[in-house]
Amino acid sequence: MNIDTLISESIKSLQKLPDDKVYEVIDFIEFLSKKDIEEKALQKGIEKMVSQSKSFSFLNEEEDIYNETDLIEKY
Repeated sequence: MNIDTLISESIKSLQKLPDDKVYEVIDFIEFLSKKDIEEKALQKGIEKMVSQSKSFSFLNEEEDIYNETDLIEKY
């Protein structure tokens, strides 16, 4: 089912409901929308925090422990 069909079916279903139930549905839709916005903001915040973190900076500064003279066999 595509999105237009889903919306059309939802509107038909809403038209059958009493007014108080329609308001409940609207409240739930607003809740889902706010939740989605908050989750996206949280995701961006985490991504920003991780990208600015120095937790793994030691990997960039890793010194070479071994070199060619340590090899037993060369291929």
